Amino acid sequence: MSNITVSIILPAFNEEKAIGHVIDDIQHVMKHTSYDYELFVVDDASTDKTIEIVRAKNIVVIQHPFQRGSGAARKTGIRHAKGEIIVMLDADGTYDPKDIPKMLELFPKIDQVIGARTSEKGTLKWLRSPAKWTLKKVASLLTGVPIPDLNSGLKAFKKDIVTKYLWLIPDGFSCVSSITLAFLCNGYQVQWIPTSYFTRIGDSKFHPLKDSYRYLITIIKMVMYFNPLKVFLPISLFLLILGTLKSLYDYFFIIHRLQLSDIIILLAAVMIFMIGLLADLIVVQGKALSELKKD
Repeated sequence: MSNITVSIILPAFNEEKAIGHVIDDIQHVMKHTSYDYELFVVDDASTDKTIEIVRAKNIVVIQHPFQRGSGAARKTGIRHAKGEIIVMLDADGTYDPKDIPKMLELFPKIDQVIGARTSEKGTLKWLRSPAKWTLKKVASLLTGVPIPDLNSGLKAFKKDIVTKYLWLIPDGFSCVSSITLAFLCNGYQVQWIPTSYFTRIGDSKFHPLKDSYRYLITIIKMVMYFNPLKVFLPISLFLLILGTLKSLYDYFFIIHRLQLSDIIILLAAVMIFMIGLLADLIVVQGKALSELKKD
């Protein structure tokens, strides 16, 4: 599909050490393809020479007047993009632009293509690796889809789809995970390709504990928006099984009658299930109304 228009977005905050090389690499790679593309930088109020370096290369830069976050920069880029397909990668030199043509080849059949990192090169690897593994497993369990890499910063997706969910995407690091989950939870075709991951150039802005917590909240929130029973039903079943086993144990082995705690646990299971069912009906109704508006 060589006639598509592609927008390549580089969100940046204090990336003076790497951004010039990243721009050069992208231009070199795209020069050898037949894609019509635009490349621009969204600067999140950098305080170093990032903007000067970008402008010296005659690259369009969109500036935030104050720092709003990585996700906010990505959303700004999406809104300004003219291409049918949007490509995003970090401006810190961690991803290889050579993967961009491989990703574009999968369109239009695929709706989102993600670079699945083959290694962990971030700071505090001993802490990041277990945290990311746990988050991937939680996300896979809730979405029902195996997820090789949840928060990769290298991805390509269709603009007309992602714009539907911009209101859901947070301003922080969990933006990239939110985009992935929005596509998965709504039945769009998502594919991962293996990609190299290099040690970042410059200082990391990622906070393992704080940002991992935000990722977990984002996963639960996104699934709740689109498929709330995925969250409510397991909790309800767990309480139902717990309440039933405890009731049987109390009745036959302890006091030969139900305790108040048994009834509370069983009632909680029923109430959580009913809340989940109500939430699911609201989501289904919302989707139906959206389809009617399109017609």
